[in-house]
Amino acid sequence: MRLTCGWWAGGLILLCAAAPVGAHHSFSSEYDGSNPVELTGVVSKIEWLNPHARFYVDVKDADGNVTTWNFELASVNSLRRNGWTRNTLEVGDQITAKGFAAISGEPMANAGAVILPDGSSLFAATDAPSVQQTPSAGP
Repeated sequence: MRLTCGWWAGGLILLCAAAPVGAHHSFSSEYDGSNPVELTGVVSKIEWLNPHARFYVDVKDADGNVTTWNFELASVNSLRRNGWTRNTLEVGDQITAKGFAAISGEPMANAGAVILPDGSSLFAATDAPSVQQTPSAGP
């Protein structure tokens, strides 16, 4: 009985230790590195959370229809090391976000760089291919 409990306890510990690894995803599992996007719009929501911060941008098309795009950033710690603060983006800011669209076709992208209202640009610190080396493209 004692040996059986030990095996169960050991298995449970291994299972719990592996859970965070399985929860994370690679860039290529969700985003298309050959489909760059560059979108300008108004920030409508910001989530300053781990494992990835996110911001949402309302983008108007030529007909005036608004689509809300979800941009994934790196971890909060990585963003801070690249000059971001909790107040870098604010709801209502008009920004331009460069990144790579989701494979699913949803209005979602992995941000590579963000051009702020003052014209400055910040690296989004993700594991995406460099947006500096890819041509601008629309959704």
